[in-house]
Amino acid sequence: MLAGAVVLAIFVIPYLIMFFGSVKSKSEIRSVNPTYFPTAWRWENYLTMWSTPETPLVQNLVSTIIIAVFATLLVLLVALPAAYYTARAHFPGRMVFMFLVIVTQMLQPAVLTSGLFRQFSFFGISDTWLAMILINAAFNLSFAVWIMHSFFAGVPKEIDEAAQIDGAGRLAVLFRINLPLVWPGIVTAIVFTFVACWNEFAASLVIMSTAGNQPLAVALTKFVGQYETSWHYVFGVSVVAIIPVVVLFMLIEKRLIGGLTAGSVK
Repeated sequence: MLAGAVVLAIFVIPYLIMFFGSVKSKSEIRSVNPTYFPTAWRWENYLTMWSTPETPLVQNLVSTIIIAVFATLLVLLVALPAAYYTARAHFPGRMVFMFLVIVTQMLQPAVLTSGLFRQFSFFGISDTWLAMILINAAFNLSFAVWIMHSFFAGVPKEIDEAAQIDGAGRLAVLFRINLPLVWPGIVTAIVFTFVACWNEFAASLVIMSTAGNQPLAVALTKFVGQYETSWHYVFGVSVVAIIPVVVLFMLIEKRLIGGLTAGSVK
């Protein structure tokens, strides 16, 4: 328990310092003799940061939510049938295909930003939510396919065959029989994809030029100036950006445990 408390403190203390910094005044943060706890709690920082001239934070938050949610849904829409098919069908070149899928994970958006910008400019969708949804979905698709592929491969084929004998079609076997068994893998793919899309920075910095369309990861840099940095707003926006991810874990925790139980029983 003592070792666990030490590990917990190592991870929690930086977030506490960030929270305490978000409720300090600018002068107190820049004080020569800084303190961990604020002398005067400036809760109004969480209100004033939404109307600062640096960036429209409300629009940035909406943009981040839309991009992360729809990119995650697009990944699930494509990765789910792809993982099921690659786990069940032994087609020629199957291993080569899976190898090429995992190789794409080695590519990062920062390396391809210039090419992506020219491509989206050619199609006229640069500086749009659609562009970032496609980019985030593409760069997280391979991981989701591999994760769910391993879970589908662990389900005995006899279960599918028994369901087909009872008259179930391919879609019914996938959604009614296999999904409850591989739910932990789906949850893992959802969490990984959503967090990666939520925190994506490099491609957004290049593709999204309009301040209102930029996600929070890019909007956060607007408070860091050449001669002055509004650290109280940087900390405040960071705290707000963490909340949706924490809520996602809270909502998904019970489903993750339920999926593990369902898989073990069946």
